[in-house]
Amino acid sequence: MRTVKFALFDVGSRIRVTSYCPFRGLTGTVKTVDVIAQGSQPYGLGPQCFYLIDLEGAFIKEPVWFENEEVESVSLKEGSMIQSA
Repeated sequence: MRTVKFALFDVGSRIRVTSYCPFRGLTGTVKTVDVIAQGSQPYGLGPQCFYLIDLEGAFIKEPVWFENEEVESVSLKEGSMIQSA
């Protein structure tokens, strides 16, 4: 059994981009959260979260969408860790 950990962040949470992309290392604020429920995922995967992030210092001014694996909390107090199988 594989355990997957991911953080659910609320609108207004401060995050850092961790994915290997041009935005890596930038911080920002969550503007919108979009969650796809577990039942709609193939092969029994857990819920999938997408965050619309208003990035600070980015070369584009529009918010950018990121998956839950691509961001982390700037503060350890933010985000609640959830485990799903």
